[in-house]
Amino acid sequence: MSKHTITLIPGDGIGPEIIAATVRILEASGVFIEWETQIIGAQALEKYGTTIPDSTIESIKRNKVALKGPLATPIGKGFTSVNVGLRKALDLYANVRPIKALPNVECRYPELDLVIIRENTEDLYAGLEHVVVPGVVESIKIITEKASTRIAKYAFEFAQANNRKKVTAMHKANIMKLSDGLFLECFYNVAKNFPEIPADDKIIDNACMQLVMRPEQFDMMVLENLYGDIVSDLCAGLIGGLGLAPGANIGEQGAVFEAVHGSAPDIAGQGIANPTAILMSGILMLRHLNEMEAADRVEKALM
Repeated sequence: MSKHTITLIPGDGIGPEIIAATVRILEASGVFIEWETQIIGAQALEKYGTTIPDSTIESIKRNKVALKGPLATPIGKGFTSVNVGLRKALDLYANVRPIKALPNVECRYPELDLVIIRENTEDLYAGLEHVVVPGVVESIKIITEKASTRIAKYAFEFAQANNRKKVTAMHKANIMKLSDGLFLECFYNVAKNFPEIPADDKIIDNACMQLVMRPEQFDMMVLENLYGDIVSDLCAGLIGGLGLAPGANIGEQGAVFEAVHGSAPDIAGQGIANPTAILMSGILMLRHLNEMEAADRVEKALM
């Protein structure tokens, strides 16, 4: 039997509770896992003076896989997003968000089965902002051929490996002709290497409307960072909310599987937090580790 050493980041708020529940279930699946617990965020800032300690980064690089609970990020003040910082530090360039309706969970689209692939390292999330003059702030959007090509290639390879039917790029190239235009150009250049997989594109505002009206027309979507962040949450709403949506951040140096919802400090410690999202992320993690039988067992139990 294979043994896996996995970095475990409990997170903030309800994080430790839902992580503990998930760990018990994953261990019961028959996979032998040794957990290496690390901290990031506010806890790490208090203990180490930094939100992302070197020891945590080194642990993930060494183990190649991490399971992470939700983190609290101050809004408009305090430290910058630790999630974004972690993705940058490890170059976790592909955010993978499967959106699949669960049986017996009431939602608007019970047959929905989508996958969203989001570029994770640049765009407006590069965080390049400055004050031009008092009262005027400029944020710089970064789109590169390298990152756009890399995420498109990942999306088509994912589609190929998982028997997906179509890949759709979402953009605003009608307005941002250079930046989104480059993203779209790279997408179609990569698509030429996968002629067996249909490829198309939609302008992001129309795509959002179509997702609400007729989401079944989509199968896989690939998006820039900001659009992907918004659309993945929109799609989670179609199946019941972020508490039912798993997430993964994949790169050459490792993979971090996480709950994409917030840390919900208002209900922490009450024993009422639902671990479904982080458990589903754990199932994704088992598949990433090629523990297919164990993943199937956990998924069957969940369903």
